[in-house]
Amino acid sequence: MKTFFVPARYTGEIKFDDRIISKLPDKIGIVSTAQFLNQIDKVKEILEKSGKNVFIGKSLQGNNAQLLGCDVSSAQVIDDKIDAFLYIGSGEFHPRGVGLKTEKDIFSFNPITEEFRKLPRDEIGLYKKKKKAAYIKFLSSRNIGIIVSTKQGQNNLIRALELKKNSKDKKFYVFVSETIDFSQLENFPFIECWVNSACPRIDEDLVCLNLNEVEEIVKNKQN
Repeated sequence: MKTFFVPARYTGEIKFDDRIISKLPDKIGIVSTAQFLNQIDKVKEILEKSGKNVFIGKSLQGNNAQLLGCDVSSAQVIDDKIDAFLYIGSGEFHPRGVGLKTEKDIFSFNPITEEFRKLPRDEIGLYKKKKKAAYIKFLSSRNIGIIVSTKQGQNNLIRALELKKNSKDKKFYVFVSETIDFSQLENFPFIECWVNSACPRIDEDLVCLNLNEVEEIVKNKQN
C-alpha cells in the first residue's frame, strides 16, 4: 500500500498586537507543531522588530522549532539561551510538554483564535506530584505491569522483557496491545503498579513510571 503525506499548513495571517508583545521577556524561544511551522519566520520577524531576541532550535525533528507530543528537544536545545518559550499553535498538550522538560515559563498563542495565555506553573507542579507518588508506589510494590504498545515507534517489547529478566526483587508482567485502553487495566487487580513503555506522555493520564525511569532504578540497585 502506497503512503501519501499531505502537508496541512495554516495559511492565515499572524497578528501580534503590542499588548501581547509587551508581556513577553526579552529573550524568547519559539516552538510549534507541523501545522504552523510555515509561520515561524514571520513570528520571528515581528518579535525582532519589537526588540526581542528570538531563538529557534532544531534537534531530532526535520524542521526548526518542531514539537511532537513525545519530543520537545527543539525546545531543550535552546533552553539555556532564553527566558521563556512562545508556543505557536492550538491546545495545551504540546506547550505543557515543553513545560515538563524545562524550567522556563511557557506562553501560548493560537493564530486561529488569537488567544494568548501563559501556561500556569501549578499544572507542572501537579504532574511532578503525580510522578513522586508513582515512584513511591513502585518502590513498595511487588507485582508490576509493563504496558507495551505494538505501534510503530512505540514498541519497546525487547526492553520490557530485558527489564523483567534483570529485576530480582519484583515480579514483572508484560501486557502487549496495539491501543492502550486504561479501563482494561482494571481487569488485572493483582498489578500494584504500572510501568509505561509506549508514548512517554501517557504518564499524564495514568499514575505510572516510564520505562526509562524504572530501568534507571534497577540499574542503580545493581550498582
